[in-house]
This record gives sequence, C-alpha cells and structure tokens, in this order.
Amino acid sequence: MTSPLAAAASPRVNDRKPWLKSYPPGVPATIDESRLGTLADLFRDSIARYADRPAVESFGKRQTYAELGATADAVAAWLQTRRLEKGDRVAIMLPNVMAYPAILFGVLISGFTVVNVNPLYTARELTHQLKDSGARVLFVLENFCHTVEEALPNLDLDEVVVVTPGDLMGLKGVIVNFVSRRMKKAVKPFRLLESVTFASVVEANRGKTSKPVAIGRDEVAFLQYTGGTTGVAKGAVLRHRNVAANLEQVRVWMADYIGERPDHVMVAALPLYHIFALTVCGLLMCRIGGCLLLIANPRDIPGFVKTLKSRPFTLMSGVNTLYNALVKNPGLKEVDFSQVRLCISGATTTQAAVAQRWKDITGKKICEGYGLSETSPVVSANRLDVQEFTGTIGYPLPSTEVSIRAVDNDRVLPPGEPGELCVKGPQVMAGYWQRPDETAKVTTSDGFFRTGDIAVMQPDGSLKIVDRIKDMVLVSGFNVYPNEVEEVLAAHPGVLEAAVIGVPDAHSGEMVAAYIVRKDDNLSEADLRAFCKDRLTGYKIPRRVVFRDSLPKTPVGKVLRRELRDEVLGKK
Repeated sequence: MTSPLAAAASPRVNDRKPWLKSYPPGVPATIDESRLGTLADLFRDSIARYADRPAVESFGKRQTYAELGATADAVAAWLQTRRLEKGDRVAIMLPNVMAYPAILFGVLISGFTVVNVNPLYTARELTHQLKDSGARVLFVLENFCHTVEEALPNLDLDEVVVVTPGDLMGLKGVIVNFVSRRMKKAVKPFRLLESVTFASVVEANRGKTSKPVAIGRDEVAFLQYTGGTTGVAKGAVLRHRNVAANLEQVRVWMADYIGERPDHVMVAALPLYHIFALTVCGLLMCRIGGCLLLIANPRDIPGFVKTLKSRPFTLMSGVNTLYNALVKNPGLKEVDFSQVRLCISGATTTQAAVAQRWKDITGKKICEGYGLSETSPVVSANRLDVQEFTGTIGYPLPSTEVSIRAVDNDRVLPPGEPGELCVKGPQVMAGYWQRPDETAKVTTSDGFFRTGDIAVMQPDGSLKIVDRIKDMVLVSGFNVYPNEVEEVLAAHPGVLEAAVIGVPDAHSGEMVAAYIVRKDDNLSEADLRAFCKDRLTGYKIPRRVVFRDSLPKTPVGKVLRRELRDEVLGKK
C-alpha cells in the first residue's frame, strides 16, 4: 500500500505549480482525501485514542479527552430531544470558555450545523445572522444575554441555553463566576424567561450517549459568516469534507517540524468563533491529541502573560496586534519559550518590525500563513524549517492550486505580475448560504475561488499579498465591511452622505475611517461614535471621522471608495 509520503516522490514541479519545488522535505504534494472522514469521526477517534490526555484547559482547570467526550455526548443527547432535524443550525455565541469545545462537538456529532457568532455583536448584527442562518438553538454566555434579550422579539429561536464562564470547572468555576459577576460586573441584567442553563442540560443528560447519526462528508458542518467580496454578511458553507481536508493539509505541513508528542499545548488567545482559531487551534489540537489552553480575555495582556509564565506550552497562534501587545509587556521576557516549537500568525498582515521584536525577546520566529473563511481557512503557509520571517504568505498547502488572474477576467497572469489570487482545493467552501448569485461572483469559469486579494507569485512559488481589491477593512484580523458601517452612519439624522475606508494603523493593521458630508453643521465626531456604539461591534466603529464638503463619485452618483482611499493615502 502506497503511503501519502511515498506519493510525494513522483514529479511535482511544473509550470502550473512552481511552488512544489520549494516544499519542505517530507511534505507530500497532495493529501489522500479518500481516507478522511467527517469531523464527528475525527472527534470520536480522538476521544478513544487520547482518553487520558488533557484536551482543554481554562483558568488552571483541565478537562481530559474522555471528559470532553462525555460532556459533548450530554449536549448531543439534549439536542436530540429537541424538535430538530439533521442539518438544522445551532448557534454558538461564546468567547473562549471551557464549555465551548463540548458544545461545538456536541452539535457536530448530532448531525447539526454550527453557526459561530461573535459575542460582541449588537442586537442588530445578531438578528441578521440568526435570521439569515435560520438558527433554531442558541448557546450564549450570560455576559451577552442582554443583547439576546433585545434581539429576541425579532428571532425565531426554539431554545436559548445560557452558559457561564465557570461551567465545567467545579469549585474553580464558582470562583470564576463570582469574579465575573460581582467583582468585574461583567454580567448586565437580563430576562430570558424561556431559557435553560447549560449546567442543567449537562446534569440532566450526564452519562447518556447520543444516538448514532449517519453524517456524510458533504453535509454542512459550519456556516461561517463573512462579508465575502461585498458588505452583506453571509455564511460560507463549509462541509465536513472541507474542514477535515484543511486539517489534514495543515497537519502534514506541520508534522515533521512539530513532531508527534503527547504534550503539545496550543495557546488559544484568538476567539474560537473566528475561523483561524477554530481550525488551527481547536480542531487541529483535537486531531493530534493536543491540549487547548484557552485564554478567555486576551486583551488583559498582564493576565495573559501571567498565564504564559505559569503553564508550559509548545504552540501558539496570534495576529499582529496580539504579538505587538505582548512584546510591549516587560513580563514577556520572563516567559519560558524553550519548549515552544511554533508561533503562527494569520488573519492579517504581520509587520516585520513586530516579528523581529518577537524573535529578539522569545528566540522564536513568527510563521505567517494566509486563509479566509471561505477556505476553511488555510490556503498557504511559510516553511516551518526556515528560521527567518519572510514577509510573504508562503506556499500553497498540499492539494491546493493557486493562480494569479486578471482582476476583470479569468486570464491567468505569469509569475511576477500582480493580479487577483484565486484558489482551488478541497478546503474551498461549497458556496455562500442561499446566495447563488454571490457564489457566482467569486467563482471563475474553471472553478477557482476569487479571494479579492492582489498577490504576486515569486520565482520560488511563494506568494506575497500586495493589495486588496475588496473594500473590506481588516482590523486585527476581523473583517469590517464598509457597506454595513455606512448604512449605520447614514441613519444618523445629521448625516447627508458617508463613505468608509480602511487606513493603515500601527496597532491593528488597519482602522475604520469615516468621511462624512454633514446635513447638520453641529454634528460632531462624538455624536457619531455614540450613535454607532449601540449599533456596531466596537472594532467596527470608526476611529477616524473626517467631515468633508463632498465625496468622490461616479457619474451615476456611486461613491468611489478606491479613489477616496488613494486620495487619503496620497496615491494621487
């Protein structure tokens, strides 16, 4: 029987795939998709193989794989008593708390579809996503129940399950909840009369095994919401086969470098509702039997560094903003990085200066990759055995094809010429949820996904992002879509016209900048920010507000964001 590694010995270098000549030794050109099951299969296999290993850790409390499996079964058993049918959507509105993995896998092994929701969403944003997805059950942290209460009259939910930060943590959880509620006053008053608690769900179904469900690889595992190439938030349909394939692509890329060891601990500071952390942290650790070290509040940098000092770890993921904040904390020099094999960065461009400061302090390089919600997410990554930060997004992963296309047609451009980065591979989504027209817009005639990013292929096959076609603004790895922010701004009675663009920011990569034509001359920046605060998540609120007499427009009156951006950045 030929192994995937043996298959790598066949000729791999040709004009269409120049990156293969630069692959690390031992990494195959393709993965064997026929050997991959569903995410439910993956979970069951890991529970059996790694039963006694720690699977999740939060605030010093650990949960083994066996315990994780039992709790996921309790969640699944409860879900199967609800009036749900296979494929129904279940929303998870949680930060990185202990209950998240058990709920995630409980939904997946039941044959339902996960809809990840940003807990910081406003009632307006929450309403859109839950109604668009058709979610019937919502798991939500008590800290955000006031938002659910506000949105609930406009929702069609059958069940709301209230989770606490201390769930599944025993006595430690009582302390965690006390601090959250009483000391930090993080839980606002709310009334959800028909809700149930997560603790009661687990207690009532403890020891139960969920009914076996026949789940196919083509069934939908996640609706991962993103703005895609336009400003309307829509769900990227990620099938079990898409995510399972991406896990295998990442695993084989990393395997020889990080090694097969039973004590891998991944620092998960990025929120698991974000596709990067979901796959590269949460699901990958389950796949290799590692432990997920959950950081509930990564904005508390001193507290984060304290955790890193007290808990040995081997793997870490982050974004430029997070790494930058950590290197500015003096305590980072006291963290032991001797066992660390890999520090991964993605979701937004990593600045070379930040990467250099990180290496100077920790002795470890930052390895940058690239991906999108639509690609499960990883498309490319740098070689792990190269010790210097490259400033590129590396090479396409095994079984991934890329091509650089002309922006206005499907013409393939030669290496060295910038164009739109297009991707084909088993990790690419099935399409946008109930939006075939939007799916068609991002699909080439030969089946490649248009990323909306301008890239150049280097002579060695590596890729470098040089610009973005999309008007999307990337704030610390989170997508902000100008249409949405403009819609909110335009609703203010003092605004005549509004245009939103992204401008460079040393802290977050980009920040949201709003350019306003006033209807009311007394309108102030403070007025607009206060107006946005109740309607937009914090990172979407414009940090820069500029009042103007007019905005650049087409002859038919459409605001030209690209022209505005070029003007602001001095490109014209």
